[in-house]
Amino acid sequence: MGTEGPTSLKEVEEAVTTRQRRIAENAKRLSEASFSALAHHMDVWWLYEAYRRTRKDAAVGIDGQTAEDYQQNLKENLESLKERAKSGLYRAPAVRRVNIPKPGSKETRAIGIPTFEDKVLQRAIVMLMEPIYEQDFHGFSYGFRPGKSQHQALQYLRNGLMENRGGWVIDLDIRKFFDTLDRSKLREILAKRVSDGVIRRLIGKWLNAGVMENDELSYSETGTPQGGVISPLLSNIYLHEVLDTWFVTEVQPRMQGRCFLVRFADDAVLGFENKADAERVMAVLPKRFEKYGLTIHPEKTKLIDMRGPCKSDGMSQDGREPGSTTFLGFKHYWAQSRKGRWVIKQKTDSKRLSRAVKNVTDWIKRNRHESVGTQQEALSLKMKGHYGYYGVTGNYASLESYYHAIVRNWFKWLNRRSRERALNWTKFTLYLERFPLPRPRIVHSIYA
Repeated sequence: MGTEGPTSLKEVEEAVTTRQRRIAENAKRLSEASFSALAHHMDVWWLYEAYRRTRKDAAVGIDGQTAEDYQQNLKENLESLKERAKSGLYRAPAVRRVNIPKPGSKETRAIGIPTFEDKVLQRAIVMLMEPIYEQDFHGFSYGFRPGKSQHQALQYLRNGLMENRGGWVIDLDIRKFFDTLDRSKLREILAKRVSDGVIRRLIGKWLNAGVMENDELSYSETGTPQGGVISPLLSNIYLHEVLDTWFVTEVQPRMQGRCFLVRFADDAVLGFENKADAERVMAVLPKRFEKYGLTIHPEKTKLIDMRGPCKSDGMSQDGREPGSTTFLGFKHYWAQSRKGRWVIKQKTDSKRLSRAVKNVTDWIKRNRHESVGTQQEALSLKMKGHYGYYGVTGNYASLESYYHAIVRNWFKWLNRRSRERALNWTKFTLYLERFPLPRPRIVHSIYA
C-alpha cells in the first residue's frame, strides 16, 4: 500500500478511528452545523479500511467482479477509486436485482446487489457520516447502529410497556418505506448536517443509479439504493426527521401521560399511558408521514389496548382480555411470572415460528440424501442460530416447539430416502444419540 501513512492493519484502524472520533466531537460541539469539509479524510488508507470492513463473500454485482478479483490490484484500485470519487468522475453502477421467495409465501422479495467497488465506496461514505449522525440520533432508535441491537430494542419495548402497565400501543407499519422515500426531502434533510460537495454528489448518484433486472435497466424517482451499504444510514436519517425528532419535540410535550417510542429501521411501536393521547397521535400520524411522501398502512397500523390484567384469570375489571403486539419477530403479551405477578413476556411470533420450521424442513427435504453426519452439522448451525435470536427469557416453550418440529421432520425425511421405510423411531433415537441436535437454551436472560 505504499511507504507513506500507517504501516500495519492496526495502525490503519487506529488512524481511521481517531479521525472518526474528531468528527464526532465536532458534531457534538456544533450540533446545528452543516459539515462542508469531510471528503479530505477519505484518503487511500480510509478506503482500505472501508475495503477491510466490506463483506467479501457476498453475491457479485452487474460487473461480475468478486472481492478476490478486486484484491489482485488493490492499491491501484483504491487509488483510482479515490481520484474518481473526489473528482466527480465516479459513475454509480446500476444495482443488480434478484427476486427471492418470501419464506412461507408465494410472494417474492426484491434484493439489490451493488458491485463490490460500489460497496467499498458506500462503506467509506458511511464511515464519514456515521460519527455525525450518531450525535443526533435518539437512544430509542436501534436499527443498524454501532453498539445497538435488536435485543436491546426488544428490552426497551418491554420496559416501556411495564412502566405504562401495558397502556395503549400503536403498532406502526409504513407501506413500502424503502421504495417510496422522497429523495428531494432526503436531500433537504441531509443538507442540515452534511453539505460536503463530494459526499452530496455521490449520494445523488447512488439515489439515481438504475436497477438491472433480467438484462433490463430501469430507473425510479423514489426510494433509497437497493441493497446498498449506505441505505440503512439514509433511512435512519430520514426517519429520525420524520418520526423520532417529531415525537420528542412535538408529541411528548403535549401528552397528558407517559409515552415512549421504540424504532428498529422502519419497524416502530409507540406506547401511551392514556387512551386519549394514543388516539390523538393515531389521528395525526398519516398526515405527518404524508408530508414526507410516506404512507401509513391503514390495515396493518393498529391501536391496541394492552392495559394489564387485574384478575387472577388474566381478565380486566370489564372482562376484557389484554391485547398483544408483535415487534421484531416476538409477540409481547401479558402473562404471570414465577412469583404469580402479571408481567410482559416475549415469545416467538407464531408466523415466524412456522416460517422458521418450514425453512429448515425444506432444507432437510432437499438434502435428505446427504450423509447423516453432514445433515446433523448443518442442522446444528441452523438451530443454534435460531436459539441465538429467539432464546430470550420466557420463550423456552416456543424453542422446544421448534426443536421437536425439526426432530420430527428430520425423522420423516430420513425415512424417505428410499422406498423401504426401515427407519423406526427406536432406530432414529439411536441416530440422535450419535448425531445429537442442539437442545433449546436461553441465550438472552433478563437475570444475567
